[in-house]
Amino acid sequence: MPFGHDMVYSLATVVDLVNTSPSTGGDEGLADLDDLAEFVRARQVSGIEALTPRDLGQVRMLREDFHRVFTATDQANAVRLLNTLLADTRITPSLTEHDGHPVHMHYFAPDASLAEHLAADCGIALAHLLVEGEWERLRTCSAPDCARVFVDESRNRSRVYCDSRTCGNRMHVAAYRARRRA
Repeated sequence: MPFGHDMVYSLATVVDLVNTSPSTGGDEGLADLDDLAEFVRARQVSGIEALTPRDLGQVRMLREDFHRVFTATDQANAVRLLNTLLADTRITPSLTEHDGHPVHMHYFAPDASLAEHLAADCGIALAHLLVEGEWERLRTCSAPDCARVFVDESRNRSRVYCDSRTCGNRMHVAAYRARRRA
């Protein structure tokens, strides 16, 4: 996909955020403030100082809003859901350079909460994906016991598993064993 570093990074952040949800088939990945702090650290979310229980609640709600965008039945529904999310988000575009990253765009307001920060940057990244006609790249894993989301970055849009080393490998081994039994 022909997106810059900040777009790719924001898309990876929204995927990681959504995949912390029990809605994707796993345990609650944001069980407490320590989990939220680890997410912020791991995703290098800039400009966030202290986290509060309110931040945790807001980020969990935002995560479910993003999950609905990923699992929308069609592009029109994804656009409607994302427009609703973005309409409630304070957006202040600015060029920035920090933490060793090249110049890139931030879309969150200067005094934004963590949820506003994620809604702005990740929401705009998803909006660009939709504008480019790439809605079909928003996927849910095809493994029957996995509901994790991902952005298919393959050239021919052929990726079907959230991770080729886990779900993909497991499904390929199962198919091989089924062929051997037949």
